Amino acid sequence: MYGNYIVDVPDDAVVNINYVVLKEGVTVDDVSEKIAYLCEHVKTYHSDTGFYGGFVALNTGGVSLEGSTVGQTTEHPLKNREVLIITFWRSMEDHEESHRSEGFNKLFKELTSLAESTHEIMYQMLWQGKAYDPEMAKKAREAKESHCSSC
Repeated sequence: MYGNYIVDVPDDAVVNINYVVLKEGVTVDDVSEKIAYLCEHVKTYHSDTGFYGGFVALNTGGVSLEGSTVGQTTEHPLKNREVLIITFWRSMEDHEESHRSEGFNKLFKELTSLAESTHEIMYQMLWQGKAYDPEMAKKAREAKESHCSSC
């Protein structure tokens, strides 16, 4: 993977998650180029109109039994069929405006023609954080152990 990574997404950013479920038989290889063109379009035309950045993730089927409360399945039923397009925006209005261009709509229709379903949900950023480096992690553990007996 190569590219510029997202840094400094503001704490008040709006997070948009587009859930794309691919049709049976459609592979990630079938949609990768379409997703790349769509993301490049948003980056090119909306970096100065509210777009902060984003990423795309594929459901690999793995289910964390330690972090799930909905059953004991060991493989998600949408393995290799669910793609998340996650973007960060200044506002919902900026996001919605990005969808109104002819170029975006053409690219989005090409992607959704291979999808069984797609829906987008907006979220408000509540927390984000980068991992500590090893030295800072050690200091954080020491501070927590000496000052927080109930943690």
